[in-house]
Amino acid sequence: MKLLFRSVHIVDKDSEHNARTTDILIENGIITGIGEGLDPAGAEVFEENGLHVSPGWTDMRVALRDPGREQEEDLASLKEAAARGGFTGIVLMPNSQPAIDSKGALKYILKEGQSGIVDFFPTATVTKGAEGKDFTEMIDLRHAGAIAFTDGANPIHNGDIFLKSLLYLHPLNVLLINRPEDQYLSMYGQMHEGTTSTSLGLKGIPPLSEEIMIVRDLQLLEYALEETDKSRLQSPVLHFSLLSAARSVALIREAKQKGLPVSCDIAAHQLAYEDTALTGFDTNLKVSPPFRSTADKEALREGLADGTIDAIVSDHSPQAPQNKDTEFDHAEFGITGLETAFSLSLMHSGLATGEVVDLFTRQPRRVLRLHEVAIKEGEKANLTFFIPGEEWVFSSTRSKSQNTPFLNQKLRGSVKGIFNRGQLKWF
Repeated sequence: MKLLFRSVHIVDKDSEHNARTTDILIENGIITGIGEGLDPAGAEVFEENGLHVSPGWTDMRVALRDPGREQEEDLASLKEAAARGGFTGIVLMPNSQPAIDSKGALKYILKEGQSGIVDFFPTATVTKGAEGKDFTEMIDLRHAGAIAFTDGANPIHNGDIFLKSLLYLHPLNVLLINRPEDQYLSMYGQMHEGTTSTSLGLKGIPPLSEEIMIVRDLQLLEYALEETDKSRLQSPVLHFSLLSAARSVALIREAKQKGLPVSCDIAAHQLAYEDTALTGFDTNLKVSPPFRSTADKEALREGLADGTIDAIVSDHSPQAPQNKDTEFDHAEFGITGLETAFSLSLMHSGLATGEVVDLFTRQPRRVLRLHEVAIKEGEKANLTFFIPGEEWVFSSTRSKSQNTPFLNQKLRGSVKGIFNRGQLKWF
């Protein structure tokens, strides 16, 4: 297979071709030519005004529904939604039913991920069933293919388990991912605690429920690494997922300034809304962590601008219709985000296109210790094609679930296709 992409603008900070508009030739899955005026015989040609290309995008947080809740999303539909969103790789949280806490469960995901255009990067649980009680066999799971460890949607509440996990995983050079939330402080909460929650008569979730866990985790990280030369650490040891509050961003900023090996991400939809949007009781806007205040949203944008926040994720969380088509306080949390994450980031982050792309490419792979993907001759092609200035209407979804507030909305930043594993999907 020979493919020629004409006059495509390259977005890749690590490439000598960054910011060039030129031709790219792919033959049998390998980039064999980058330059102007390429005209190989027999090549299928792709050319569109404003077409950009970057290394393939990686989503650091996708909820896993298969096995156990396949009616919401199976692995086949998940690949389709990821590809439509421009992702060539997705990191799967381990909260399936059963959870990814054994080699057998992990092998099921890895086997299903061997085919198709989208790479699966499965995580495994820290504790059995992600219940926070007993450790899994993390070394065995690591050798079996887990790229990181986390209890996913469940915070690691037990301080002793959290500390021992850090001590256990750090020598293995494996990342620990934690969702910062004190579930006792957020218990029964429906939305951000503030004036809007009071006026709507809904129990609020205070930012403190997130901040207090970050403070605890950072102190335990310092304790775990007190005998370690932190200047020699090349990768983050601890990753905080789904920050939403201003103080949380400030805490991570301070930790990085102290030299602590931490990283963090935010969900793309957090940039699009704030708590006042929930006055209509739209259950598709019920997410965890919740949409917070204007000041919190602005702090997220500042954290992106100064590099405190390392990645933007989709937090793709499919829900069956009955889980959303109900009273607000009975509805489940979550948005299907794979197909809209890039557009929302481009529209609401305040960042330039290249900076947004970096948060989906180089940065996640650095945090996760994945091999580098670059646009250069002789490399396997792992690419995402997009037009940042093009508007499009999100009229339908490839996901099995429909729980998104963005359906039928006009968005900016269209994905045109992806190439990976010798395969092309063009939209």
